[in-house]
Amino acid sequence: MAAAHDPVSERASILGPTLRFKGELSTAEDLVIYGQVEGTVGPAPKVTIGPEAHVKASVNADVIIVEGQVEGDLRAGVSITVRPKARVRGNLEAPVINIAEGATFNGGIKMEPRASEASAMPGRTRDASPARTGTAN
Repeated sequence: MAAAHDPVSERASILGPTLRFKGELSTAEDLVIYGQVEGTVGPAPKVTIGPEAHVKASVNADVIIVEGQVEGDLRAGVSITVRPKARVRGNLEAPVINIAEGATFNGGIKMEPRASEASAMPGRTRDASPARTGTAN
């Protein structure tokens, strides 16, 4: 039985270093990957890819932290953090993206505020299309 102070937001599923998983993986709790995953990961609240992990998958979560090796697109609703020894080959999409010095990254980056933040930003019209300035070439 879970402890009273152990809400779902504090629990995590851990995929150990000897685990090899192929397919679609989703969870309502945080996910920590130390093994090898191929396919798709998410949706999940938080996905941490450990330092020895090898992930060949698209990853979709609120928060993504990469310490190991990823080949695939990462999409987060809140943030993506790529730590110093991480290696990422794929596209990153999140409102906040942090790539530490020492990390290897090959891919594209798309940073847009979350829908709730975009509607509150100055320069946005009621239909949430961006304000345009400058001249066309």
